Amino acid sequence: MGRPRFVRPLATAAVSALTVTLVGAVSPTSAAAPAPPPAPSANETAIQQWAQRTTRGMSLEEKVGQLFVTYAYGRTADTAHPANREEFGVDTPAEVVEKYHLGGMIHFGWTDSLHEPQQIAQHSNGIQRAAMNSGAEIPLVIATDQEQGAVTRIGEPATQLPGSMALGAGRSTQDGKRAAEITGAELRAMGINQNFAPSGDVNVDPQNPVIGVRSFSSDPGLAARFTGAQVSGFQDARDLDRSVSAAVKHFPGHGDTNQDSHESLPVIDHTREQWEEIDAPPFREAIAQGTDTVMSAHIVMPELDDSGEPATLSPTVLDGMLREELGFDGVVVTDSLRMEGVRAKHPDAEIPVLALEAGADQMLMPPDLQLAIDSVMNAVREGRLTEERIDTSVERVLTMKAQRGIIRDPLVDTEAVGDRVGTDEHRSDAQRITDGTVNVLRNDAGLLPLREEPGDMLVTGAGDSATRTLAERIGERGPRTTALPTGSAPDQERIDRAVAAAGDHDVAVVLTNAAWTDGNAAQNDLVRALNESDTPVVAVPVRDPYDAAHVPEVETWVATYSDKKVSMESLARVLLGEVSPRGKLPVPVPDPQNPDEVAYPFGHGVSW
Repeated sequence: MGRPRFVRPLATAAVSALTVTLVGAVSPTSAAAPAPPPAPSANETAIQQWAQRTTRGMSLEEKVGQLFVTYAYGRTADTAHPANREEFGVDTPAEVVEKYHLGGMIHFGWTDSLHEPQQIAQHSNGIQRAAMNSGAEIPLVIATDQEQGAVTRIGEPATQLPGSMALGAGRSTQDGKRAAEITGAELRAMGINQNFAPSGDVNVDPQNPVIGVRSFSSDPGLAARFTGAQVSGFQDARDLDRSVSAAVKHFPGHGDTNQDSHESLPVIDHTREQWEEIDAPPFREAIAQGTDTVMSAHIVMPELDDSGEPATLSPTVLDGMLREELGFDGVVVTDSLRMEGVRAKHPDAEIPVLALEAGADQMLMPPDLQLAIDSVMNAVREGRLTEERIDTSVERVLTMKAQRGIIRDPLVDTEAVGDRVGTDEHRSDAQRITDGTVNVLRNDAGLLPLREEPGDMLVTGAGDSATRTLAERIGERGPRTTALPTGSAPDQERIDRAVAAAGDHDVAVVLTNAAWTDGNAAQNDLVRALNESDTPVVAVPVRDPYDAAHVPEVETWVATYSDKKVSMESLARVLLGEVSPRGKLPVPVPDPQNPDEVAYPFGHGVSW
């Protein structure tokens, strides 16, 4: 069977050299080339038929390659990096793609892949060319985790937003959709066509170490509405070259645990009824909105599947619940196979085979890519997996690529990136959205807003960038402002220095970041010490709002859910009375001394 061929047209005034046109190969039995894949707007049947034909023309090795998504090290596709030689046996990202016939690649900062937007776009084009010049000649899914807020892989000048729980506090699903539209358009301009977002997890457990502010809410209905809005925002752009595939995560729901699946295998004891009520709604809504991808979680829900297998390796969860019950027929991608949650019970060679048997389509970041691919190939040769089972997943992957426009237009215009990333419109919309997320939890002293000239202000606490940014933003408005970062675990010397500095100022703003955790509890000592001084104190949790219950004697608390610059600007506006706080708690804040009691209820927010 002929395989699709990519022919690069000559660069002319009308046709950019970056354009790639898929025209199909000449059949060995006919001089006429087969039809190219349907346009992304074509009906689903036509695209699926193309995916089936293309899959039949691929070798088994090429098919299996399509099922793996991994990283590679280097600033460009042709950058030689010693870590590539160590892990993959070749030197460059392009060679990694070619050697393994990869279906996808994921970018991280720690792989040296994410710098400025034009570099990212050039890197993405380079690995796309490598994919189109080797193997089945199918363009890549290029992914990252740009959830915004706590999980933001690409920094400025890309537009920054405060993240999911902040959006939940703002309560505007229109803003949630617009945030996804902005993020998706900028990712696509940089050549990234899949975003591993949004998190559909319902953060029921305040001590959740891995989800927290990555969740929209502890309320299933609110989380579902925002999850659906973001799926729509990522995928429903009027121009497909401004959209990305959404990947809602982590099925069947990672919100009610105090364990981190990166480090262990969490067990969630939800009954079937609890799962239906708490965990399922965001995934149902994402599927209703047509999410391209669902990511599996490395968690065990024994009431749903008593096998003890993590969801990623559970046919009951993936094939049964996700596909048969919820009706999802898109691409199921595993969470990273490097995580301990999926490696707790099985050797690395067994995990990708078990994932395919469970119903997964794409395996993300196996710790040994060659071993993983060989394991799947051997499972087919030995009859444990059928080639038809492999074909099913390959067809899903190809269908997604065709529907998202990746097959016809895999490359991006690197010269246009500056006009599409971090635009004035995007930044303005991001600031407007963020202004609506600031949540005043307590104003018992009537300190806010600081309508009168506030005098000298100290900004101290966790986060060097956040404290300095907030001090700058306040200082731009007139008050003499001092920044004094104290770190996430201040010792007594730093606490004493901050208290002494507060004595020379009229107001002290102290930022906390996950002060509710044992490792960061010294931040609470800082807040108490400042509160015992004669200087009025505003305490600001810039991540989880749960910090606010740990020092109840402080009378002024303002939650931002984010320490990004855009959030510090919104905080300055609220503190100085330029905008009214509109945020409402998207989670209840428990009393740490009496966990069954609520210090601040769901929906709470002070406004003026």
